[in-house]
Amino acid sequence: MYQKITEWLDSILNQEIPESVVAFCFNLYEDGDNQWSMELVGTETFDEEDGDWACDEVTDFDSREHNFEWTSSSGWKEILEQMATELKLYLEKGKHANKLKSKEGVGVGFVDGDIEIIYQG
Repeated sequence: MYQKITEWLDSILNQEIPESVVAFCFNLYEDGDNQWSMELVGTETFDEEDGDWACDEVTDFDSREHNFEWTSSSGWKEILEQMATELKLYLEKGKHANKLKSKEGVGVGFVDGDIEIIYQG
């Protein structure tokens, strides 16, 4: 799975990051029938105490049109844990990890749930 996430992220992050972006959030979606998807948004605020920062979206980097999709029979908690682990690995050694780490923070979570902070600068 990591290789597919890396390919998706490398294509998404191969563009200029708007100056108004101060943080990134990976939004997860349960699409039904064991289908899941993920998008990346850039936000104009970051607050580790208030997860609503992820709603202050500046851009979705066209990831809403080209989201990452996969199939898994796991529950939402396991999906969140798995994606957090995969994304932390990307932050360690991914091609564009420095772009993500150049901002105040990176989070991952379901759009209707809590955000897990996986990096804070």
